[in-house]
Amino acid sequence: MTPITDTHQHLWDLTKFDLPWLAGGGPLATNHLMSDYLREAVGLNVVRTVYMEVDVEPSQHVAEAEYVIDLCRRDDNPMVAAVIGGRPASDDFNAYVDRFKGSPYIKGVRQVLHGGPAGVCLQADFVRGVRLLGEAGLRFDLCIRSGELLDAVKLIDLCPGTRFVLDHCGNASVQEQDRTQWRHDIAEVAKRDRAVCKISGIVASARPDAWSADDLAPIVNHCAEVFGKDRIIFASDWPVCTQTATLRQWVEALNSIVSAWSEEDRRKLFHENAGRFYELE
Repeated sequence: MTPITDTHQHLWDLTKFDLPWLAGGGPLATNHLMSDYLREAVGLNVVRTVYMEVDVEPSQHVAEAEYVIDLCRRDDNPMVAAVIGGRPASDDFNAYVDRFKGSPYIKGVRQVLHGGPAGVCLQADFVRGVRLLGEAGLRFDLCIRSGELLDAVKLIDLCPGTRFVLDHCGNASVQEQDRTQWRHDIAEVAKRDRAVCKISGIVASARPDAWSADDLAPIVNHCAEVFGKDRIIFASDWPVCTQTATLRQWVEALNSIVSAWSEEDRRKLFHENAGRFYELE
């Protein structure tokens, strides 16, 4: 089996961290631990994972980072690196970056942008913070609404020393009938060679219990076309994906979509591109 590097593994222990976005309850509002992930990953050949921040209460960012660094140091799980939460526009962001830039496990920072007003990422303080990441050798994950992808383009252009990861295929919706604008805008992002695209997240927007790989294929194929086979990386978005699919169902659907690709290109998608982009050992 093709080895898998899962570049978007969420974990949360609600006895340790406060996730305000789960305050309303729902199926995700319970603990999702490494042991749960490992049970779902049995037989999938997941050899490495990269933790993705979970939008904790900002006062807990340092504690979250230290929690995942400890996981990365241990040999009882596949986690080897992390993208931690942060607020690039905050006054103390420089000190925060300095705290972790020497860690071999911290590869980048993310602030979820789809929960706030449009244009936040283009404000001067935010841009300054994202530039700091590039100076520190760290990346910024772009999790942004599909209608604001051109803001992502502007941010990338304003930060020429920073590498970017576009999460979740630019948040295209599987159920959207007309994706013309998304197709155009994500192609603009792809023209920036410092950006890579995570093939992830889209299954969560599919119709529960009524989706197939064919529903996801147009999004995956367009991302592969505009970014190229060297700048796309697999990610599970677990456990968010479980709103519509198990980890196995998502992996098997994606394997079906790319079944006609060469073995080399499949290996790039699932494993090798991530290792190169995140400089994983």
